[in-house]
Amino acid sequence: MKLFYLLPLLLLAPALRAEDAQPKTAEEIIRIVQNSYALQNYKMNGQLRDDSTGRVEPLTLTMQERVMRFLFKNPPPEIVHLDMNTSPATLYQVRQGGSSVVPTSQHGNKVRGMEFNYEDLSLAFLYWPRPQLMNEDRVSGQKCWVVRVTNPDRGGPYYAVDLWVHQGSGGAAKMQAFDWDSKIVKRYQVTKVQKVEGATTLKELRIESVNPANGDVIGRTYMTLEDPVKNN
Repeated sequence: MKLFYLLPLLLLAPALRAEDAQPKTAEEIIRIVQNSYALQNYKMNGQLRDDSTGRVEPLTLTMQERVMRFLFKNPPPEIVHLDMNTSPATLYQVRQGGSSVVPTSQHGNKVRGMEFNYEDLSLAFLYWPRPQLMNEDRVSGQKCWVVRVTNPDRGGPYYAVDLWVHQGSGGAAKMQAFDWDSKIVKRYQVTKVQKVEGATTLKELRIESVNPANGDVIGRTYMTLEDPVKNN
């Protein structure tokens, strides 16, 4: 059975063969996650909702030809697209007037005022060198590898990111990010899933910003998605 995985890898993840689920190095696990993102060919409609204000941002998410696009229709309209034909992947922002690469200095900026930022969309952490296999864990009853990636320079908002990678699907089911003082500042958790053509895919994702001083949640956004539709 196919399993769900995490934003921005929000579509159906290909199930791994039995031999692929055997113990691996951290580099092999990250490579599987990178490949699972690039294999998708789906379109999904949905929305972002701010938990404190109730504000909603409709979105359309597509994945085609190794490019993932987030289309936001509310004014000002915006498209954020991630080109995985480059290594590392390149994040672009399209607004009225043209397209431009999102610089690393802006990766910590919030997307549409919600609790995820351009670093989260860029997948930059998947390309950080020397990942570490920390341990194994379970998420929603499913076995996961826990892999830590550490930022090789001072660019971006995160010092390190922990990824829970499903051993059965190769997709990331959970994530937490650390600031430069090694304090947790961001958490992602799948809260609802849905069955689509025999596969399990994301229905709702909770994104939380955390106060590094005391661990309190200071912002929460929910992403909800409708059934994925195969691109023509």
